[in-house]
Amino acid sequence: MSRRPNVILINCDDLGYGDLSCYGSTQHETPVLDHMASEGARLTDFYMASPVCSPSRAAMLTGSYPLRVGFGGRSIDNAPVLFPGQAQGLHPDEITIARLLNDAGYATRLVGKWHCGDQPEFLPTCHGFDGWFGLPYSNDMGRQALSPEEQPYRDIMEQLGTPLPDDAPMLANRPPLPLMRDDEVVAEQPDQAALTEAYVADAIEFLRSHRDSPFFLYLAHLYVHLPIYVRDHFVRQSTNGRYGAAVQCIDWSAGALLDEIRALGLDEDTVVVFTSDNGALIRDGGGSNGELRASKGTTWEGGQRVPCIVRWPGRIPAGQTVSEVVNAMDLYPTIARWCGIDVPSDRTLDGRDISTVLEGGDAPPEAPFFYILGGNVEAVRKGRWKLHVRKWNVERVRLYDLETDVGERNDLVEKYPVVVAELLALVETARAELGDDASDTIGTDVRPVGRVADPVTLTSYDPDTPYFMAEYDLTERG
Repeated sequence: MSRRPNVILINCDDLGYGDLSCYGSTQHETPVLDHMASEGARLTDFYMASPVCSPSRAAMLTGSYPLRVGFGGRSIDNAPVLFPGQAQGLHPDEITIARLLNDAGYATRLVGKWHCGDQPEFLPTCHGFDGWFGLPYSNDMGRQALSPEEQPYRDIMEQLGTPLPDDAPMLANRPPLPLMRDDEVVAEQPDQAALTEAYVADAIEFLRSHRDSPFFLYLAHLYVHLPIYVRDHFVRQSTNGRYGAAVQCIDWSAGALLDEIRALGLDEDTVVVFTSDNGALIRDGGGSNGELRASKGTTWEGGQRVPCIVRWPGRIPAGQTVSEVVNAMDLYPTIARWCGIDVPSDRTLDGRDISTVLEGGDAPPEAPFFYILGGNVEAVRKGRWKLHVRKWNVERVRLYDLETDVGERNDLVEKYPVVVAELLALVETARAELGDDASDTIGTDVRPVGRVADPVTLTSYDPDTPYFMAEYDLTERG
């Protein structure tokens, strides 16, 4: 290798542990990602730091638990994720992996979803990305019109096979969904079915423009977050409706990027990481978390254990299955190590450098992993053992052996009191350091969330404007 490696990080939205055929899916064919796994490492025990998107993404980008960077509970007004026009976002003083690489001379670009704050101070171009093309938050946080008649979100979700409860917010008063290029809104309520192809075209243009210097590309898909809009040709090929079509589109997009880096002669100079921000929603015609229990929005395994594939020809041995317990925060120091960059020494990072295990060597020293939802530490895993300490806002301790019971069905709390005591002590230490709303604990080693005094939305709803996703030609850059 004659140059510092390029890095491509692909992050899906709500893609489950059982949604890829290389992770056991029988509903979806994912030949590109399966082949990518055969050429690199497939991680079986890889976790996101949160089962919902904003804190998950903030943790991955900073290498720190969500509560350590202010993403959770009271610090973001008890919102599970950030919403349009919210006052909070990723603090400008945080050093994201993009900023770390950019300061070291890397060209950096985000293509796709951000969801770490939509105020000007919090946008990707303020966090180390030279440029950005995508959505500031989830694709359901807009008008959700399918036609000039503006069907209500409730009707759309029912058509897509996911009827909403009577008390669910219908987004009726939300502003139109903004599509952004850098700091400018270039379309309101864009055609979501065309977005992925537009993202791929933008990403490929970035790769071609920076073929002669090291680059970091973060591709953050809108798929398979609901509602799902997808091109008809993917739907026709799908055996699992729109959801399966979206998975096929994800697989196609990975192939387009891998083909491009090969064509540019950059294959052995580029590490590619593929993962998802949290587990899948479980529903008919929807996603799968395989044998894992529950889904997105929970600290059961189905909420946070996700697929992860890492490919780097010549550096990461092909055909590996990595079973060590690792997580998305580990990507920060690992990527930094591969790129020859020191991580910040003036703040606590929770990720560990896992480059040796990915390269076929020894794993780093074992460390506990804490499952966090909102403002609370709800569970911990160390080795084979997982201890849940909360259920529906009630303290209740339960112990599972994940090596023999990945579905978390057999509570062993009475059988292993010594293990329970050890893990409870770890939870209490984490609560003291990170904070915990349920126990009214203020963390001793946390950094502030970003906050502005007078937040505004990026777009404003105009009742006289027909928002029907046809205002911006997403194919013009292809």
